[in-house]
Amino acid sequence: MPPPRANTKLELKPMSLKVAIQMDPIEGINIATDTSFMMMMEAQARGHSLWIYQPEHLSQLDGRIFARGRSAVLRDEVGNHCQMGPMQTVDLSEMDVVLMRQDPPFDMAYITATHFLERIHPKTLVVNNPSEVRNAPEKLFVTGFEGLQPPTLITSDEEAIFAFRDQHKDIVLKPLYGGGGSGVARLRADDQNLEALLELHQAISREPVIAQAFLPAVEKGDKRVLLVDGEPVGAINRVPAEGQVRSNLRVGGRAEAVELTKRDLEICAIIGPELKRRGLIFVGIDVIGSYLTEINVTSPTGAQQLKRFGGADAASLLWDRIALIKN
Repeated sequence: MPPPRANTKLELKPMSLKVAIQMDPIEGINIATDTSFMMMMEAQARGHSLWIYQPEHLSQLDGRIFARGRSAVLRDEVGNHCQMGPMQTVDLSEMDVVLMRQDPPFDMAYITATHFLERIHPKTLVVNNPSEVRNAPEKLFVTGFEGLQPPTLITSDEEAIFAFRDQHKDIVLKPLYGGGGSGVARLRADDQNLEALLELHQAISREPVIAQAFLPAVEKGDKRVLLVDGEPVGAINRVPAEGQVRSNLRVGGRAEAVELTKRDLEICAIIGPELKRRGLIFVGIDVIGSYLTEINVTSPTGAQQLKRFGGADAASLLWDRIALIKN
């Protein structure tokens, strides 16, 4: 018998889970838009206890994984959204669930955290599966699904990048392990800044960059589709500000209601089984026109906007799925 779909109403016995959240400082989040806050509020409403720590407070001692953090009680109240307990050190194997929700960059510190959390998963359920988060860098993972991406080059070779632009005329350049639209630039055929931008990238990091054919459809929006356990639950459209190429909400993009198209569902049907197989339970993909551009497995956003536009409650569906797994 196949497992219930993500949007199926589940009949599960009530349970109270101990939930740890690995995230950036909660004091600085925007509670009106933050997906992690929505996840935590839903967990709290279900009777689960919350305990929050920052990734730099994660430790391994003699093979056991500890973190230094604080219990939390949340309120949907701007400026007064969290009441934190005293700092304490906890063995994370004593938790039922760990949400890995800190933002990229996907650097060696991020990778080290996945190695630590891999030691407690799956007895303590880590969302998403830390070994698969490590093995699925967002801009590399997507290249494994042939025919879904626009023309894409990943390299540190300047000559290859110039040749790629000569071929496609209008390209987007972005860091391989960045996030939130950081470092993304459009470079037309006559733009003289390409060499300088490559020099800047090389000064900051030895990592390759991505060159991708510019998609004019981005002017109509970059669609964020949320999937829970491989099943699409809804989408929002992120429209870039006038004159901008980046549509990310954190850099000025505007969220709009949008329906899933036939092409969106085709893309989800292709990638969904692999997401489920890898234990990537909460994922956000980016679709421009008919192309898949990224698969976000670290800390996908967009759930609050989706619900606000009358769409599915992705946080509720996530906790339904977690409850099913923990039962």
